[in-house]
Amino acid sequence: MFAFGLLTTILPVIVIVFVIAVAVKNKERGEEYMFRHLYTYLVLFATLMMVIGGGISIFMATADLVSPPGYYQTYQEFKTNKQYEKEAGKGESLSEAELKAEYEMMVEDEKARQKNNAKNQLIKSLGFIIIPLPIFLYFNRMRKRGEPA
Repeated sequence: MFAFGLLTTILPVIVIVFVIAVAVKNKERGEEYMFRHLYTYLVLFATLMMVIGGGISIFMATADLVSPPGYYQTYQEFKTNKQYEKEAGKGESLSEAELKAEYEMMVEDEKARQKNNAKNQLIKSLGFIIIPLPIFLYFNRMRKRGEPA
């Protein structure tokens, strides 16, 4: 997702710099009109990519919210770590039932943390739709009327 965001950020900037260089060189009316048209299409492209990226991120966050990723430490690994802590003098001696209860609590806490992260990501992803969508609609309306920005 990072590479996609980086590509959609850098590519339009490179194209805009190139177009500005060409527009400064040729100040005729046709060149300026072409620059404005190209600018409109670049804004449409950038905002559309942001909306699509936000939609994909919302889908992924919803999937994590519905079915959070599993907890990867097994009970046996947890039990072994607790035994090492006890031998090192850092932990206390717990019965098998207490160990099992502590492990289950840790698994539930991890699931709750994953769900909270998914909710947070969902809210952040909505920003990638809500913020650029009005800009996209405005520039698309201008494009349809034939009025470059």
